[in-house]
Amino acid sequence: MRLVNHERNAIDLRTTPVHLGLGSRANPVEGFAWDPEVLRAHSVAVAADGAEGRTVAIFDGEGPCDHWERHPAGDELVVCLTGAVTVIRDVDGVPERVVLGPGEATVNPAGAWHVVDLAGRASILTITAGLGTDHRPRTDARPTGPVGRSGPQAP
Repeated sequence: MRLVNHERNAIDLRTTPVHLGLGSRANPVEGFAWDPEVLRAHSVAVAADGAEGRTVAIFDGEGPCDHWERHPAGDELVVCLTGAVTVIRDVDGVPERVVLGPGEATVNPAGAWHVVDLAGRASILTITAGLGTDHRPRTDARPTGPVGRSGPQAP
């Protein structure tokens, strides 16, 4: 995994997220994967941007997500590109559902546990403050543990 400087070719956000950093930098993340070692390396590579760094990515899929997540460093924008999605947030122990169609978006507030379920085939674009992101298995309708508190910072 490495950050690429001055990329001039087309970037597929489905396989190569882009990190938006301090100084208005936009660096594609070459070799990115949803693998714990790659995620740790990514956290180290972008740590200097702190809470101001953002990751832009597109996800394609279908069906319910298998985990809850929260981003204590900042808000997350979720944009539905195709299909339909339901964003479920845990707000003070009460589930809050927002249904999105193509071109619609919602903001997950910093620290709010949330999950995104895709109805059939769908695509979303996310802009995420990834520093300190926490994940929990989705074994119930809502996460366990404290809601809205910062998790450990990424190494």
